[in-house]
Amino acid sequence: MKLHSLTAQCCAALAASAVALAAPSKDQLQKVAEQAHAKFKDDKSGKNADYIPALAKVPSELFGIVIITKDGDVIKVGDVDTPFSIQSCSKVFTMCLVMQESGDKIVYDKVNVEPTGEAFNSITAIEEGDGRADNPFVNAGAIATVSLIKAKSPEERWDKIHKTYEKFAGSKLIVMPDIFKSEADTNFRNRGIAHVLFNSGNLFCDPLEATEVYTKQCSVGVTAEQLAVMGSTLANGGVNPITKEKCIDKKYVPKVLATMTMNGFYDGSGQWAWNAGLPAKTGVGGGIVAVVPGELTIVGFAPPLDTYGNSVRAQKAIEFIASELDLNIFGSTK
Repeated sequence: MKLHSLTAQCCAALAASAVALAAPSKDQLQKVAEQAHAKFKDDKSGKNADYIPALAKVPSELFGIVIITKDGDVIKVGDVDTPFSIQSCSKVFTMCLVMQESGDKIVYDKVNVEPTGEAFNSITAIEEGDGRADNPFVNAGAIATVSLIKAKSPEERWDKIHKTYEKFAGSKLIVMPDIFKSEADTNFRNRGIAHVLFNSGNLFCDPLEATEVYTKQCSVGVTAEQLAVMGSTLANGGVNPITKEKCIDKKYVPKVLATMTMNGFYDGSGQWAWNAGLPAKTGVGGGIVAVVPGELTIVGFAPPLDTYGNSVRAQKAIEFIASELDLNIFGSTK
């Protein structure tokens, strides 16, 4: 038994050593990021989200790539300092807040973690299922997740979310007022989703409160670099590699990454896993945050989206980087 244990420890050490040896250098990361940016910067595919009017006005030519390693190395190319709305990338970090506050079981029991097979803003998915939202990354699931935060008022609920995002980002973040107003003026469907969830017993605060706070979280402005710091905290086992502050217990990170893998690209999640093989989350503001567990995070930002609501240039760039560096979590594709 002791020999078996020693052998297992040796194998684990060798495996860890092999991973460390295989990790790309900062120069390699910079080179491949620059190649990806040059390769896709002139791609005109897709179009900005227009169901939120303010997003249609964002310059479509913006394009940035940031890579941050678990050791805090930062690689930047392109428009990485231009704030954009975090949108659905926010859902990952609100989920982290709820898990840190109440454990992972509450998300599994109250929201669920399954793909919907429906659009991200589907009401049908709730009604044809068991009345829950299916997963935390569709709109229904995100609104339900917001309602699970322990709070006695909308202000307390929002304050907890805001402080969590800033902790993950290691910097101050603000709500973009034009985005928030545009979303709040047009979020009738999300209000309907919240009421359907409440009616089925699967929303845990006032429906309009949950919708307003959810709308506000989606309107938080981040740069590609700030979003990459947020993602790199998950790559680093829940510890921000820049500030060294723990943001979420390490034991919850695999479940966050599993949910990102299954649901992070909406109905494009299967093809993303097939092509890139990385846990990731997208937002209709044009951001994508992808995580290589234990190693690094890649963020791409470009406003034009595909038919699923995922940034075209950002996903192509991340796929290229993942392929060139052989980062697929399911195994080597070389």
